[in-house]
Amino acid sequence: MKKKELRAYARLIARTGAAVQSGQEVLIYASLDQIQFVEWLTEECYLAGARKVIVEWSHDALTLLHTRYQSVEELCRHEDWELSRLAHIRDELSVHIYLESSGPDALAGIDQEKYNRSVQAWRAIRKPYRDVMDGRYQWCIAAVPGREWARRVFPGCKTKKAVKKLWKAILSASRAIGDGEKNWQEHDAALKARCDWLNSLQLRALHYTADNGTDLTVGLIPGCRFNGGSDTTPAGVTFEANIPSEECFTSPRAGEAEGIVYATKPLSYQGQLIEDFSLRFEGGRAVEAHAAKNEELLRSILEMDENAARLGEAALIPVESPISRSGLLFYSTLFDENASCHLALGDGFDECVPGFENMSHQQLCDMGINDSLIHVDFMIGCESMCIDGVTESGETVAIFRRGSWAEG
Repeated sequence: MKKKELRAYARLIARTGAAVQSGQEVLIYASLDQIQFVEWLTEECYLAGARKVIVEWSHDALTLLHTRYQSVEELCRHEDWELSRLAHIRDELSVHIYLESSGPDALAGIDQEKYNRSVQAWRAIRKPYRDVMDGRYQWCIAAVPGREWARRVFPGCKTKKAVKKLWKAILSASRAIGDGEKNWQEHDAALKARCDWLNSLQLRALHYTADNGTDLTVGLIPGCRFNGGSDTTPAGVTFEANIPSEECFTSPRAGEAEGIVYATKPLSYQGQLIEDFSLRFEGGRAVEAHAAKNEELLRSILEMDENAARLGEAALIPVESPISRSGLLFYSTLFDENASCHLALGDGFDECVPGFENMSHQQLCDMGINDSLIHVDFMIGCESMCIDGVTESGETVAIFRRGSWAEG
């Protein structure tokens, strides 16, 4: 790819995605696959006015080694300086930029029980700090192609060509070709208009059906809104949390989900793929889980904490979305979730509740926002999917028909 195009993508992430403001501290989380791009992104953050940019590097091979050789106790231990760092990030409301590049099988063969315990311990320690930050800071998840990831998406290509093709696919899906800022302004307006229509219906539940056997009813929180596109912090900064993003989403009411749902794409989770799986919900909880591959890993997600088996998100995306039309399976939730309607297990979104910034975390949970250590999206959309909405007055409204919006 041309340097000019990649610099423009870095600029899009810094200015439209994370919306870095003058004097802000920025944290960039990245792996070692794209050092040059991280340099460009760092500079773009400074040019946008960042006071300080900190890059935190990761490497899947090191994660495998740490998990193999450290004891469970050591993996779960967190030093005082790490807690001080979390407190600093919370108080500073640091901007977060996450660059995804790992392949879907990057952690294949890891001691899953040992690794899960360390992840669970880390999330439990971090969660109170993040709960305070939710809805109050800027963050953006975007992607750069890692070599293993590129080879998985384009298995018949040599590495250099696969990386080039994945770059092209990422830029296209991210609406970064041409005038990226203008593309996102227009896209954002279209998503907001769709959310306005959904919110005008005053929905109380969604009923999903599909030819693959999906038959699931999900309850919604009265007054909870659908969001899509940009978010705005209480300080008035507008940012794009996901690049790309095609969804209109809300947080379901915890404890209200009945029926069965079948995944339509593999789920890449902790460096492994869960394939051909289904979940059956009863009383709002996933009480039965089956998968053709990595069923135990799927069950470990549901057992991460007491609310991990409940839903935290319902997102609507038509099958004609650009990512779906590309015909590519990215093996990345960031992209694949934007090709398909999806649900998420675990934590809900406070910002879906009007006035959330003036409410306590407990008040939001009492309203029905699910509270969990995890938030794991899985894709359920397909060309046969139909979704009916049930309004507060009991009326049934067509939302999706045959995988697309029923209106417009």
